[in-house]
Amino acid sequence: MKQLAKYLLDRMIVDFEGIDIEEVRALLREADTEESRAVLAKLVEDRGIDELAITIADCLKDHIRTGIDEACIEEQLVLYSES
Repeated sequence: MKQLAKYLLDRMIVDFEGIDIEEVRALLREADTEESRAVLAKLVEDRGIDELAITIADCLKDHIRTGIDEACIEEQLVLYSES
């Protein structure tokens, strides 16, 4: 069970459901900071939000372990098996 929990944890991905370029642009414009303007410029340079979403999701993946661990997944596997 621990190996399965570790296997699933190692392959977990972060996804941004319903992310919309116009909403992201509006939020960045509303913030009106140097950082938000830099992100907005990068979005224009990349011609969309795909690269942002992929990069951020990939970086966040490294932090999954601090909030989700093998014990948590193992518990869910047990609950699943009991349902």
